[in-house]
Amino acid sequence: MKTLVNRYDKKLIGQLPKVLFQGRIIVIQSKEEAAKAVDYLLSQEIIGIDTETKPVFKKGAGMNPVALLQVSTYDTCFLFRLNHIGYTDDLIRLMSDDKVLKVGLSLKDDFTQLARRKQFVAGRHAELQQLVKEMGIVDQSLQKLYANFFGQRISKTQQLTNWEADVLTEAQKRYAATDAWACIQIYEEIMQLDANGYMLEIIPEPEKTEQPGPSAEDQEKKKIRKEQKEAKSRKRKAMKAKAHRRKNKARKEKEKLQNIA
Repeated sequence: MKTLVNRYDKKLIGQLPKVLFQGRIIVIQSKEEAAKAVDYLLSQEIIGIDTETKPVFKKGAGMNPVALLQVSTYDTCFLFRLNHIGYTDDLIRLMSDDKVLKVGLSLKDDFTQLARRKQFVAGRHAELQQLVKEMGIVDQSLQKLYANFFGQRISKTQQLTNWEADVLTEAQKRYAATDAWACIQIYEEIMQLDANGYMLEIIPEPEKTEQPGPSAEDQEKKKIRKEQKEAKSRKRKAMKAKAHRRKNKARKEKEKLQNIA
């Protein structure tokens, strides 16, 4: 019987063997290609869903629109480049479909971001985070879930790359496909464990260690810096006031000369 843990130690993930999607990856860059891909996907029983967005590194800037929608079967993943073709009617037809089961992680967020491009009503889908929550699993990131269920590591090194680049790299394509495909693997493993049973090991939440306060030496240094800053501020104000007085004196002298003339 398989044993899972409710909390997975992130430090252990780096020691695990890396997993990558090994099937076909097809990049979709036209509406005509999207229509054909959607027809194929609608013939499947289950598909994995994920999205990628160009990261924003400027503080206060809003999110970019979804750049990539990846949809995977067991052996084929389609990468729909939404920054090139938009969120087409055919893609909405797929995402609104009530027959094919769409599986993903944080699907609500993906649906919300896709709706920023064009409104739609999501069809039949399964949210992995909700399913594992019902199992008692606390850590719900895709990387931790895959490590927990399969003892393998999904690399996240491509996550913050430019998903609006003219040409996606092979590493980007493989990463995107792996995330969508992994959702199917996790879902079917959950179904197997639900039918056959599993053990759940409860890992207590790490105790929060109190951060030590500043030492007496640090406090003294902070006090000195504060006093120096205040002294500089007083000096600047004094110089500014002196310059203001000189300016007023010069103005009065000028007015006096004008009156004499």
